[in-house]
Amino acid sequence: MNEQLRGAPSPDLLPRFAAIVGERYAITDPAALAPFLVEGRGIYHGTTSMMLRPGSVAEVSAILKLANETRTALVPQGGNTGLVGGQIPFHGEIILSLTRLDKIREVDANSNAMTCEAGVVLQKAQEAAAAVDRLYPLSLGAEGSCTIAGNLSTNAGGTAALAYGIARDLMLGIEVVLADGRVMNLLSKLKKNNTGYDLRHLFVGAEGTLGVITAATVKMFPRPRAVETAFIGVPSPAAAVKLLNLAQARVGGTVTSFELIMREVIEFALRHGHGVRDPLAGPHPWYVLMEVSSQNSEGLRDSVEQMLADAIEQELVSDATIAASLDQAKAFWHLRHILPEVQKPEGGSIKHDVSVPVAAVPDFLAEATAAVQKLIPGSRPVPFGHLGDGNIHFNVSQPVGADQEAFLKRWGEVNAVVDKIVLKYDGSISAEHGIGVLKRNSLPKVKDPVALELMRGLKKMLDPNGILNPGKVL
Repeated sequence: MNEQLRGAPSPDLLPRFAAIVGERYAITDPAALAPFLVEGRGIYHGTTSMMLRPGSVAEVSAILKLANETRTALVPQGGNTGLVGGQIPFHGEIILSLTRLDKIREVDANSNAMTCEAGVVLQKAQEAAAAVDRLYPLSLGAEGSCTIAGNLSTNAGGTAALAYGIARDLMLGIEVVLADGRVMNLLSKLKKNNTGYDLRHLFVGAEGTLGVITAATVKMFPRPRAVETAFIGVPSPAAAVKLLNLAQARVGGTVTSFELIMREVIEFALRHGHGVRDPLAGPHPWYVLMEVSSQNSEGLRDSVEQMLADAIEQELVSDATIAASLDQAKAFWHLRHILPEVQKPEGGSIKHDVSVPVAAVPDFLAEATAAVQKLIPGSRPVPFGHLGDGNIHFNVSQPVGADQEAFLKRWGEVNAVVDKIVLKYDGSISAEHGIGVLKRNSLPKVKDPVALELMRGLKKMLDPNGILNPGKVL
């Protein structure tokens, strides 16, 4: 943190900040603040004396101008669904909540573009696109509470990245308030705009350390006329990779999601999930949850059925079922989305959000599993994730009956073992969750030194007083 930077603001500053948004939107009551000081996993707990909830870009600008002048640190926060601690104030910083900036400014179906303010909940954006027969394809387990600016600030991935890309790929334009309060308006519906440096992407994945995103223009797509969802038992990750290639080559549509799930985490879901049923008649060591969509309303199911029949003949698939209704498809996705939650009753869980080239996933899983179990005998790796883009959540549950606190104290050891294998395969230690504080100390070990130097230079230039989310990422 900048030596001249305040952690907790001095009491005489609080009324000045409160005056910008009004007393109603300057939250100081400890009970009201409590939910915003802890993230979903319960790993990180913060402290603050105030949360500001601006209702306009002008108010955000005024807050940042005052914060910069007084060297008062701010932590931007959206839906508080981040998983690396990037949204938590650790040193008493003021929380800058963007949830009141919740307007969808424009939905332009003809241009396939939608402009949303920072606090628009992802599900609301999806529904707004659907209302004009379009699709906003970003889809996450937290879509009922995460926000558009939060998605961009962490460069969220999700289950449809295989076909549509990640948050960065879905962004056309952006509006950002800089550390000194200036507003940079790069909102645009254009796919082609070759006017010098493209500054938009500096703020995507920056986790609020370079500026505060207040609005974004995002891409929409034609809504599929047919969607088929299949739950598939496969003998191994290697078979799943071959199945992915077969599906992409043979199915008469677009493979939009291709999720790989280990049997043991399915067992967790059956034990601890609400309304969960075993997806197939018998157990299988691995599963694939595949979704395929098409602009043609006819023939997609026949195409998927034929592809699966061929895959069974090639011994890539042991059993499969295609959802017979929308409710069954929702049940399949419910099972997938609750996998992070159902690990909690099993005790401590050490998390990894990593990516490797798709072809390397089977070898990575085999090596990482063996290495972790050698390090901590009895530990239970329960990997799952987005095989289609090589993003695996390699989570490790504690041995049955082990001491949870002692297990979690070995988080760094386990990370080091897994990260070493990730790097062996030219992968990334953070695929879609960001760096925050969880991976901040690991970043210098894996980032190109020149790139890291440029990142620090950008931070110094855009936020010379270090007021924006200090201690995060760098």
